[in-house]
Order: sequence, then C-alpha cells, then structure tokens
Amino acid sequence: MLLTIPLKVIIAHFFFSYISCCSLWGNVLTTPDIPAIAKYFTTKGRYEEVNPYLIDDILAVNKSLVKPPSAECREIHLTAIIRHGSRYPTTKNVKKMRELHNLVVQKASGEERWLREITQWKMWYTDEMDGRLVQKGVLDHRHLAVRLSKLFPSLISKEKLQDGHIKFMTSSKHRCVNSTLSFQGGLAKLWAIEDEEIDYEVNDALMRFFDNCTRFVETVDKNPSAMAELDKFKSSAEMRRVQEKIADRLLVPYSHITSDMAEAAFYLCAYELAIKTINSPWCQLFDEADALVLEYANDLKQFWKRSYGHDINSKSSCILFHDVFSRLDRAANEIRSGSNVTEAATIQVGHADTLLPLLTLLGFFKDSVPLTSNNYVTQGQRAFRTSRMMPYAANLVLVLYDCSGNLRLQALLNERPLAFPGLAANQGEEGAPLYQDVRDHYGELLQGCDFEKECQLFPSK
Repeated sequence: MLLTIPLKVIIAHFFFSYISCCSLWGNVLTTPDIPAIAKYFTTKGRYEEVNPYLIDDILAVNKSLVKPPSAECREIHLTAIIRHGSRYPTTKNVKKMRELHNLVVQKASGEERWLREITQWKMWYTDEMDGRLVQKGVLDHRHLAVRLSKLFPSLISKEKLQDGHIKFMTSSKHRCVNSTLSFQGGLAKLWAIEDEEIDYEVNDALMRFFDNCTRFVETVDKNPSAMAELDKFKSSAEMRRVQEKIADRLLVPYSHITSDMAEAAFYLCAYELAIKTINSPWCQLFDEADALVLEYANDLKQFWKRSYGHDINSKSSCILFHDVFSRLDRAANEIRSGSNVTEAATIQVGHADTLLPLLTLLGFFKDSVPLTSNNYVTQGQRAFRTSRMMPYAANLVLVLYDCSGNLRLQALLNERPLAFPGLAANQGEEGAPLYQDVRDHYGELLQGCDFEKECQLFPSK
C-alpha cells in the first residue's frame, strides 16, 4: 500500500508542536541525570546509551569511524533497516507496572527520600498508550535522518529525495508509520522543503514477516516451551536475589515481589528516562549487579524468541533477506551496465522483531556457547547483548560502494562499522569486503531460504 503525504503536513504535525519544549533541532538540551544502570536497559534503552557522544550533540557524526573503504570509492546505494523510535509501554507492560505501583503504595514503608518519592509517584501510564511513539521517538528518527544525510550526502540528498530516488517502507503499526514520517520530516526541515509530496509504502509482508510465518507463530511465539530457558532463569538464584533485594528496600515480604514485578520496576526506570529524560526514583531499587541480571533475562528472551535459540527465528526473515539483496543486486547491475542507479537509498522502518532475526540470519553477534538459564556467570563477555544491539531507533545500514570498478559492501549497526562474520580475511579496508565475496558467503541462503517453505508448519522434505 503506497501512501502520499504532503511534506508541509509532516513538518507541521510532527515538529512545530515540539518547539515549545526544546530547540527546533533538539540538539541543545540540558544534560539529564542519567541513571548508572541505563546501559543495561536492553530493548528499552535510549540510542544515546549506545553512542554517548550524541548526548552532547545529537546531530554529531563520526566520519573518522564511518568512511568509504578508500579514497577511490563512491557510495552508490544504501539500504537502512531501522527500528521505530522511543515509545510508550505496551498495554501488557502497563498492567504489570500498575500492579507493582499498587503494591508499593499499599505496602512499602521506610523513611528514605527516594522511597517517599516512589510512594508519591503518580501512575500516569494508561492502557491506551499501548506502544505508541512518544515525542522522543519522533526526535530519534528526525535526528537519525539528518546524521545519515551527513554521513552519505550523495545518497540521502535533497535532489535524490525530490527525484524519487529515496524509497520509504514501513510496518503498519502506528509507531513505525510515525517514525517514518518523522524521518521524512527531518529531511524536509533540513532542506527547507514544504510544498512537495513524499510517499511511503506500508508493507507488513516485509516489515512484520514474523506474523505470516506459521512455523514461527505456532512453534515459538505461541509455544510456552520455546521459552523454557527464560522460565528457568526467572526461578534461578540470581533472579531470586534481585527480587529479595527489592523487597528489602521496600520493606515488604519476599513473597510479594515476583519476577514480573522486578522487570516492571526495571522498565519503569527505563521508560522514565526514555520518555521524560529523568532519573526516576524507581531506579533506586537497583544496583549494577541487579541490572546485569535483568539485562540477561531479557537477552534470554530475545535469544530464544527472535534469534539463535530456534532456527525458525532467523529463517522467518528470509523474505526480508532476499529483498535486501535484490536491491543491492539491482544497484550493482546498473553500475556494471553503465546506467544510473535508480534507487539511491531505501529506508525501511520496522521493529526489534524485524531487525534481530535478520541480524541472526546474517550471522552477527553469535556466541560460541548459547545463552541458557544456567550460564549467566560465564556469559559476562557475550556478544549477544541487546542493550548494545537493539536500542530504540536501532539501525542496520548496508552501503554499496563502487571502488574503480570493484564493488564493496559496508555494514553499519547504529552508525558503527560491523564486520561481516566469516569474512575476516576478506574485509578489505574499513571493513568493506568485495560485494561478490559477500554474495558467495551467503550463497546458500541466496539460493534457498524460501520463506514459504521455511514457514510451513510441517515443511515438506
């Protein structure tokens, strides 16, 4: 479904309403008192925790870190798969928060200032918020658009946008559509474009492929046993100790604090920072040791539900994998034939659940030992860490370069170079291997990885 929105409508709706609370670009803001545990907020973390230099200047880019493979290279195509920006909690999480808040108000006691602040804290989250994009989420994508245009000015440019060479695609979820509009509006404001129209495509087949993958839905998403490792960890000594420490701080019986309540308190701290940029009194319930345990619990969830835990998790993204490489192939073929590249940039906005299976299919962040309920202690240096991989507005950017006739592919995650696994000897300068080497490396997937076959509940042999 292709939708067209006048750019001045985008700008008016998503930006002018925020001038009263921050600068027009939002890059001159008071530095918040950031909780020490913020770097462990997993998929509820701010993008700034992954790239701390953005706290001082939200439009800053690191061109010494992100640069072409060599001076002879020019970028010819860019594909970006981006998670939506910061959002409100879902209805499911709001209910857990409400249960925790009611317990604290009714049962907690103590004289500490932070505890009084918690008991006086008003429960302002409502079921109707249900994951909708917040103001900070608008700014996440607006700022990312400007930074990417600064990093790749020949691909994300006013001319390319006006000529229709930048394509936009989104999931149908409101937080993704609004993130897409925010990204477009960031470019429109940057280039002072008002009286033109820009379209975007709503495509759930690509951006919410997991909904249409029957084998994933039935054997993982709806199957409680698929998350057995997470359930066991919730009953572990590590998690029990976190719950007991919360109970001790609130002066309530241990039996009152469940693993769900511990998670709810942790996410209350995270949401208050992401949405309001404040160090909430809820954060006082945790120290770093607690945060590490809760981070691992969510990593277990993501590992077993969206990543390496079950083969179908990554195979469900086959349809997006082929779409990405078809765009890269088309640009490569156009360059080889001496033609102009028709699609300079593709911006695809989805979910953590969109991006994580694709990263897994490509082999990124794979540890030698799987994450399980009983190896928390030995997984302290694991590669699979969603706090670093998957904050709000997380993005995988694939940039195709023409280097004097040799095509090279560069991968970036969250505006940082990402080495292709299994291609260490062929990465080339700045971690950009020959495009043909990348295709050869993923040859088996390119020849197979059939979404329809992989997603059959009982695949035919």
